[in-house]
This record gives sequence, C-alpha cells and structure tokens, in this order.
Amino acid sequence: MKLLHPIYFLTLGLFGVYTIEFGVVGILPVIIERFAISAPQAGMLVGLFALVIAVCGPVMVLLLSRFKRKKMLTLALFIFAITSVLSAYAPNFESLMVLRVIPALFHPVYFSLAFVAAVSLYPPHKATQAAAKAFVGTSMGMVLGVPLTTLIAAQFSYEASFLFCALVNCIAGLGIIAKLPDSADKARVSYGEQLAILRKFPLWLNITASTLIFAAMFSVYSYSAEYLAKEAGMSAQLISILLVIFGIGGVAGNLYAGKLIGQNMVRTTILHPILLASAYGLLFLLSGPSFMTMVVLVVIWGATHTSGLIVTQIWLTSEAPEAPEFATGIYISFINLGVTIGSITGGWFLAHLGLQGTLYSGLLFAAFALLVIVVKVLLFSANSPKGSASAVTD
Repeated sequence: MKLLHPIYFLTLGLFGVYTIEFGVVGILPVIIERFAISAPQAGMLVGLFALVIAVCGPVMVLLLSRFKRKKMLTLALFIFAITSVLSAYAPNFESLMVLRVIPALFHPVYFSLAFVAAVSLYPPHKATQAAAKAFVGTSMGMVLGVPLTTLIAAQFSYEASFLFCALVNCIAGLGIIAKLPDSADKARVSYGEQLAILRKFPLWLNITASTLIFAAMFSVYSYSAEYLAKEAGMSAQLISILLVIFGIGGVAGNLYAGKLIGQNMVRTTILHPILLASAYGLLFLLSGPSFMTMVVLVVIWGATHTSGLIVTQIWLTSEAPEAPEFATGIYISFINLGVTIGSITGGWFLAHLGLQGTLYSGLLFAAFALLVIVVKVLLFSANSPKGSASAVTD
C-alpha cells in the first residue's frame, strides 16, 4: 500500500517534532495559569528550544552520524514521545523546561537523517520531490501545530495535547522500524572530513543566504496574527481560518518548489526571495477588510513563505554532498538563527514604524538574501549544480 511507504512515516515524524517545538504556543495561557508564571517566562519554552537547536544542532549531528541511520531515527522519535508523556505530567515549570531541552537536542538529528533517508528512497532525478514530500511534515507542524494543540487542550485537557505529540511520534517510530529499509553500508565519513566542509567559502555564502531568507520570512510571519487583525481588520475567528489557509497554500507551494528546484536549482533559488518580496508588496498594497482578497493574499504569502524551507535546504546542502547529515545539521542551526534575527528585527521595525514596518523588515532581508545568492552564482557559477542530484546523497 502506498500509504505505508516509509516516506510517510518520516514525514509524520517531522510533523511530530515540529508540533513539539511550536505546539506549546497554542497552550501558553494554560501553562501560565497552571504553573503561576508570567507570559515572558512561558515564552522561554519556545526560545530555549530554538536556542538549543541553534547552538547544539551541528555538534549533535556530527557526533551521532557514525551510528546507523534507522536506529538513530527511531531513537529520536521515541525520545520525543517519552519526553512528551513526561511533559504532560511535569510537576513544575522548571521540570517542563528541562524536558524541552532533551527533544531540542535530538530535533536536528532527526531532521538531518530524515531528509537523507527520504532522498535515499528515490532515484537521483526525484531527489527534490522526495525532500518536498518530507517537508510537508515540517510545514504542517510549523503551521498547524499551534491550532491543533489549542483545540486538543480545549476539547480534552492540557495533558492530552502532550499525549497527542507522543502518539504521533510513536506511530512514526513504529512505522520506520517496520517499513524503512536499512541503509546500505558505506565508508564512514570521519569527523575531520565532515568538519572540512566548513572551509568551503561557497558553503558560507549559501549559509548566509539561507539565514537571511529565514530572517525575511519570520520578520513578517512572527507578527502575522497581529497584522491580520489590525491592518486587515480580521476577527479572531477569521484569522484562525486564514492561518489554516496559509498552511494549505504553504504545502502546495512547497511541493511545487520541489518540482521547480529539481529542474533548475540556481534559477529557482534566485527567484524565491523575489517572489517572497512580491508577496510582502501585495500585502502592503492590498490588505483590507475583504475576506476573499485576504484569502488570495494569504495563499500567495503561504506558498512563498513555506517554499523557503525546501529552497534553502537544497541550496545549502548542495555545497556539501560529501557530508549531507552534517550539512543539514548546520542548516537547521542557522535557519533557527534566522528565525531569531527576523523576529527581533521585525519587532524593532514594528515598534518604530507600526505593523507595516514588519513588511519593510521582510523586504530588506529578502533583498540582502537575493544579493548574496547572485554574488554566489556570479563567483562560482561554473561549480553551481543545476539540478538536485548533488543536493543530498545517500
């Protein structure tokens, strides 16, 4: 059965880990009341998770790359499940914070290995389509994790929202055990050989471009609900609907970007920040009280925003096919740095220029990203892969 193809379990695991990372946003009010803490303290549950990924991601991936991929994937998923169960019954806020650190350490490990495993299931000419399918889990977890945990907590209980995450990751882990083939034995890449990719100047240009694109994305997306409420005049109910539509547009955009980047990686990468900036321009010019207009704008915004996931991942890792897991660990670290930079900078622009200032911040970062990408192509065009085969390897 196609529904039992291993890529769906890899994707489900990505959905599970991103629901763990972002899902707590949906139950922050409950956490604040339950543990009698302030809103800034509760917000540390998200900030700490991202910080651990950014600081420890590449190191964890490097250290664990020597072990069998399938074993590490399932170990990470069951760690996510166990910590989710323990989080449901954490006796105090301090213990809940500690339980956030553990899955954050294994998040980049699962992320890196899942994409390499997904690509290994398909022939080289379908590599980016495989990555795009896996990214569906990432984008759905990022966009739908918050409303799902909110709904589950409201309909059932606080504990149920964590147990849902545990169930998702358990199913993914069992599916990978049953369906994912063991990776073929290959020459083990030493730590020194993997670290050697950091000497590549083109890789650092790709890292910079990816970080800037995520800064652009989250300069605006971090304040999306506030923007839809005050600039477009949407009610809370309509905002929740629009954010779901954003997610649907994002999944479609991500899959289409996977197809385009498989045809021509350089052209698609150059095009992405242009389209992202265009989406912000449309929001600036056309946002208003018309719900149907906002539906169209949000679909375009969601598609250009979420397609940044696969575009940046393939662009960055294309420069290090000899160490795909470690390169992806670097990727997850720097895009989290981009999220932090973007949300902080977007907040500064908001404070000084109002909500439309977040769009200016997004446009600025998109312009810088485009500049870095063009410089990289002009300087190293002879060595730039046109397709996807070298982006990620088994």
